[in-house]
Amino acid sequence: MAEAEFDRAIEQLRENHVRVTPQRKTILNYLISHHTHPSVEMIYEDLKDSVDNISMATVYNTLKLFVDYNLIIELKNGDGSTHYDYFGHPHYHVICDNCGQITDVFDPHFTEISKDLAAMTREKTGYLVTGNNIEVHGICPNCQRKLHLNR
Repeated sequence: MAEAEFDRAIEQLRENHVRVTPQRKTILNYLISHHTHPSVEMIYEDLKDSVDNISMATVYNTLKLFVDYNLIIELKNGDGSTHYDYFGHPHYHVICDNCGQITDVFDPHFTEISKDLAAMTREKTGYLVTGNNIEVHGICPNCQRKLHLNR
């Protein structure tokens, strides 16, 4: 599955005449295979020892490019940091208000909910909706335990 996702994303870049460098391929593969919603710094730290000619600027610029081509999305964390997520399969995010953990939520109803939200938005505002990033906030199970919120 990850290989098909990778091939589809590479093809999308090529169709848009984007140069596909070894660094871009590596960063794309990293994002597809890691569901940790990494930051620029996390990606750089994980790849710097195994990838030639990679810098923090290369990672940052590649992520911006991927965002521009809708391959990934930016997630603003509660602590002000920016994290990235490969968005190959529609899903939404739940974010812990205590520790900032971001979790993907896959649900078969999400696509329909997203379409309904776009239609409702169009009806109420006249906007042509081109996408959305839905976030739900709460307290994760680990923080619930730490804060003695389990009931």
